[in-house]
Amino acid sequence: MKKIASLRLTILLGLMFLMSACYGSEKSLETSDQDAQQIQSRVQQTLPQIGVQLWSVKDELRKDFKGTLEAVAAMGFEGVEFFGHEFGEFANNPTGLKEFLGKNNLKAESAHVQFKHLVPEVFDANVAFYQAIGCDMLIIAIDERAWDPEGVHEVVKELNLMAEKLAPYGIAIGYHNHAMEFDDFQSATYWDFIAESTADNVILQLDVGWTNYAGKNPVEYVRRYPGRTLVTHYKIRTQEDKQNITPIIGQDGYDWGALLSANIEFGGTLWVMVEQEEYPNGLTSLEAVAASKKGLDSYLTKYTVAQPL
Repeated sequence: MKKIASLRLTILLGLMFLMSACYGSEKSLETSDQDAQQIQSRVQQTLPQIGVQLWSVKDELRKDFKGTLEAVAAMGFEGVEFFGHEFGEFANNPTGLKEFLGKNNLKAESAHVQFKHLVPEVFDANVAFYQAIGCDMLIIAIDERAWDPEGVHEVVKELNLMAEKLAPYGIAIGYHNHAMEFDDFQSATYWDFIAESTADNVILQLDVGWTNYAGKNPVEYVRRYPGRTLVTHYKIRTQEDKQNITPIIGQDGYDWGALLSANIEFGGTLWVMVEQEEYPNGLTSLEAVAASKKGLDSYLTKYTVAQPL
């Protein structure tokens, strides 16, 4: 995982050198413009791909699995993150699911699971399913032991064991935070303990909404554990005592640009997953997701335009 982050950082440093060389030379204006276009193209390649956690539209998904996937594809998402081992009419047809996703230009890059989905009795069948749909990141969505002084040791042990067990299949294991993982523990937090006690190939899927809700700085945590935030959740979790805060990305005043920069430069982030759990002003879940996608796109555009300057 750290190799991926190092490679991306090396690319960015290399681009900075190229930019300096271009501006310091006596090349013609036309040549400099061509170099700038090439640099911008390379910078764009460092941007994470954008997906959606399907929990955001769970009700629609359970009513119309295919139609909901087609709807998120039409919004411009590049991938989806499944949850709870729910696959609609494709529950026994991973090949068909992969084909359907492909027709809609979607990838099944990651999935939220529980440890129960990886116990010996179902391990082979479930791993084969995820392999067949091209999913190579399995994230433990929640485990109440993770914010228990004794239970967190069990979670760490199981994550490390599963990381080793899944590696031959080309699949990585990870853990997803809520607010409780940021409770105090051993002079830091439970999240810090999990991060520092697990192998480097255990993904730390930072949920930005819950991290902010807990009063912590997501940018700081991406930087603190470089190369381990391969997939992250962009989400706003509102608090009852905060007025005029919208759960729509881009309308909330949060500095998503700073977070995006940290994901790229330090996190090794391959995927940003939009997650919507609040639907304001009578919006349907699909409408709210579309609004957040539009807001995030505005930051992505600003980022790619700003980098070559």
